[in-house]
Order: sequence, then C-alpha cells, then structure tokens
Amino acid sequence: MKVLIVEDDPLHRSYLNEAVRAALPECDLIMEAEDGVAAEKLAREHRFDRIVMDLQMSPKNGIEAARTIWHERPDTSILFWSNYADEANVRGIARIVPDGAAYGYILKSASDERLRLALRAIFVESQCMIDREIRGLQQRSLGAARGFTDSEYEILVDIALGLTDRAIASRRHLSLRSVQNRLQSLYEKLGVYQPSVESHGEAWFNLRARAVTVAFLRKLLNHAALERAEAELSGWLKRAGKAHPEH
Repeated sequence: MKVLIVEDDPLHRSYLNEAVRAALPECDLIMEAEDGVAAEKLAREHRFDRIVMDLQMSPKNGIEAARTIWHERPDTSILFWSNYADEANVRGIARIVPDGAAYGYILKSASDERLRLALRAIFVESQCMIDREIRGLQQRSLGAARGFTDSEYEILVDIALGLTDRAIASRRHLSLRSVQNRLQSLYEKLGVYQPSVESHGEAWFNLRARAVTVAFLRKLLNHAALERAEAELSGWLKRAGKAHPEH
C-alpha cells in the first residue's frame, strides 16, 4: 500500500505521517507534498491511489488538485483533511468526486481515533466517511430554512462574481424572470431583507452585496470556491466571445 500526504504545514505533515503509519501498518510507502501542484506531479509519477489531502493550500488548493487527480485516475481514494467545515468545500468536492470513488472529509480537530477510523474506512474498506459536523453544516448555518438547490447556489456564486441578472440568465440558460425568482428565494433563505425603517425613503442595503456577505459569514462561500468560480467564468467569457471586464 502507498499513501501520499498533501499538506502545506510541516507539523501537520509530520502528524499525518505518524497517523498513517499507526493506522495502516500494511502501508510500505509514504510520500509527502506541500501543495496541490506537487501532489499532482507525485500522484502521476508514482500512481498513488490513496491520498490524504489538505484543502487550503497555495498556489493550488486541495479541491483543484483532487479534480486533476480524479480526472486522470478516478479510482483514487482521497481523504480531505481541513480546519474548515465550509459548505463551499462540501459542494466543491461533490461536484468533482467520480461515481463510486471512496472519499472522506474530516476536520483537523478530530480525535486521533477518528482519524484512524477514517484512514482505514477509506483506504482499506473503500467506504466514504464524512464528519457529522460537516454533513449537518447547511442545516445548522441556515436554521430552519431549506437548503439551496444547485441552481440557487450557482446564482449565489454568480452574484459574488459581480454578474448582472442578464449575464446570469445568459450563462445559466435561464429566463430573466427565472433568475430573479431564484434571487428572491436566495434572499429569503439567507434572511436578507430591507429593514422596515428606511432613511429618507432610500434602501439601507444593496441586497446582492448583503447576500454575498451573509453567505461568507455562514461559510457558504470561501476564497477557494470563488477562485474556482473565477477560473470557470473566464472560460465561459472566452467561449462566449466576451471580453473579461478586467482585461
């Protein structure tokens, strides 16, 4: 058995190395990478099919690296290990995981025993293992509100990127009314609204900007998610023959 550890913090790499050796005595090779770029290279050269992957890394984060690795070898088992229980990460992983792949997502605050169980479940028993805290993230962050549909979440990302309603409609192949209906649904689920008392008849909030702020505070969006979304937007603009507003 071979295991690749991908983690940018040297102390965490050392801890994971010891944890893998303790949990997987059948492992005869452990290699380490300090970012997603190095992870892709080592996974390709040494054909690793078992990987422990941090999520927040630079210049390439864990989800980006996992997407490349899974594209090349969809049977690879990956345990994502992160400080953060972000819904943005949960959705990002769900978008790229191949059908039937064994994977997991646990927090760095998990106990040694929890990490041991995750390593054996994913790498030996080919099972998926997601921390309960991460599974319940959306329900806790939104209270009694319903969760977002994929279409609503896409529009949340689009308004965070600064797209207008018409641009979103074009990109997502929706009518303008459909986009506006989804925006209203987003505002309701996020609890974004105008206060009943307005100053001189003017609104206190820009609801789009407020929705993005609330989404960040509730960990529905994060920097890595927007980096991925910005790259996808650039690709769409090129395909659509539109100039990027910053270029």
